[in-house]
Amino acid sequence: MAKKIVWTSKAANLFTKTLEFYCQRNHSNTYSRKLNMEIYETVKLLAKYPLIGLKTDMKNIRVLIKGDFKIFYEIRIAEIVIHLVWDSRQDPSKLNL
Repeated sequence: MAKKIVWTSKAANLFTKTLEFYCQRNHSNTYSRKLNMEIYETVKLLAKYPLIGLKTDMKNIRVLIKGDFKIFYEIRIAEIVIHLVWDSRQDPSKLNL
């Protein structure tokens, strides 16, 4: 049975900022729309196959890599919690967790 997908507010806000960045950088929303669709399709896979991501050093957190992006998530009994969608081309010191 597929689990419910839940985004933390921080994950949703950071992903929105990433999409906005690419809209401004490219002077078009074409790439951002494509990226949004790809990430959401990948997240939908997690609902059916939650163990496809790799284990991390953080307890109960897994990561699924999609191109240049890493989706950090947690598997709970009835849901998958998306904690972060990170563009791995960014400087990790910019991330304030």
